[in-house]
Amino acid sequence: MKKIIALSLISIISFSGCKNTEKENTVEAVNDPKIVAEKIAEAHGFSNWKNVSEIGFTFNVDRDTAHFERSWLWNVKTQDVRLISGKDTVHFNRRSVTDSLQQADSGFVNDKFWLLFPYQLVWDKGTTLTYSEKEIAPISKKEMHKLTVVYPNSGGYTPGDGYDAYYGDDYVLQEWVYRKGHAAEPSLITTWESYSGINGLKIGTTHIKDSGNWKLYFTNVTVTPK
Repeated sequence: MKKIIALSLISIISFSGCKNTEKENTVEAVNDPKIVAEKIAEAHGFSNWKNVSEIGFTFNVDRDTAHFERSWLWNVKTQDVRLISGKDTVHFNRRSVTDSLQQADSGFVNDKFWLLFPYQLVWDKGTTLTYSEKEIAPISKKEMHKLTVVYPNSGGYTPGDGYDAYYGDDYVLQEWVYRKGHAAEPSLITTWESYSGINGLKIGTTHIKDSGNWKLYFTNVTVTPK
């Protein structure tokens, strides 16, 4: 359910501040990939997810002069989802997705993955995690930490994909690389930026490609507490 990202996009367009706490939130001496994943999630407000009842957002992609968008409302407890795309409105429940609703569900999985990838690091099971302490980020060319995530070869809409997440000492994502089928060559490279704090969640709302006139971004993000 995590890896629809490139397929969907191609089809679319072709903390309280004491010093001790700050020290705990740095990556020094932390090289266990699972712990790193948990720290990335926490740096993006994962501990507050338990307080979320509903989340809504509009997924946007601009490429040159073309614009695509679709809006979602997700009830976290019941798993009811509403999709608005153009003049169409679709309702479905993620616990019982029929064949006719798989396209809508795959779109939701893709868009949610972009929105909440730091949390997916904790939610998703069966992944292989690898940590690198010092790597040169592909866009900024700055030295960062890197966590590589590879999904299993079965299950989900596009199994076997890999992601390289680049982040600083605060564990906040700054860039990532998507590799379809865990190929050596990148399929997509973008930034993580324009972070917004919404009811305790830290969400990167803008992703800009390393080349070309391309931007993926979120608008109308709402988080309804329980």
